[in-house]
Amino acid sequence: MDGLYYPFHLCHERTLHRLLQDYKVIHFRDFMALQLTPMVGITTFPDQMGQYYPELLKAGRIVQGHNVSGSMPTQVIEAVDRDLSDQSWRRLFHEVFLNDYRFQRGLFHESHTAPSESATTDNTLMLSQFSESNWIKKPFQIETVKTISRWALIKDNEQMFEYGWALIKTSAALVYTIRLCQILRVEAVTDSIAHCRLLDRTCERDGIELTNSAIRREGY
Repeated sequence: MDGLYYPFHLCHERTLHRLLQDYKVIHFRDFMALQLTPMVGITTFPDQMGQYYPELLKAGRIVQGHNVSGSMPTQVIEAVDRDLSDQSWRRLFHEVFLNDYRFQRGLFHESHTAPSESATTDNTLMLSQFSESNWIKKPFQIETVKTISRWALIKDNEQMFEYGWALIKTSAALVYTIRLCQILRVEAVTDSIAHCRLLDRTCERDGIELTNSAIRREGY
């Protein structure tokens, strides 16, 4: 089968070479620019893998242009809410949220995160605010985060919003991965062990049959 790389829209050159060894065709999504409300969302980035590897795009080894942006459809909202209500999924999320630098970089601007993969939450002001384990049990749903985003004094609730928004972005990326794999009839593959574990949990909980594998990054 062919493969869909997730959860990001670009991958490292060394990861790409390894993907092309295992799959005839690798699918890439466009940047995920979710729109939570008309006033809250993610700014899109127009770059695609084919810009950097036009010969692979022309040869059909890379397929791109899978759109995962905009407002979330009802089925995606329901699937995200299931993740956010799942204590096992939330426990996995909280662990990597605090300790996996690359996972953090996918959620926040680099100024918020630690300067190296060996750094911990002691090195970053924002993430240290979430170190308490009780964040795992705080109830979050998409509507909860939407409500927080509309509050006039959002600065007083910034931590709640940032954590909830991080949960939504992470889950939505995985939900779209499942949907694309089912539509395209391809396997899911990543070089993020954290996202692989979270996707496995979602599939196990919801009884979804999906081949999901991870490439371990070593030295890059």
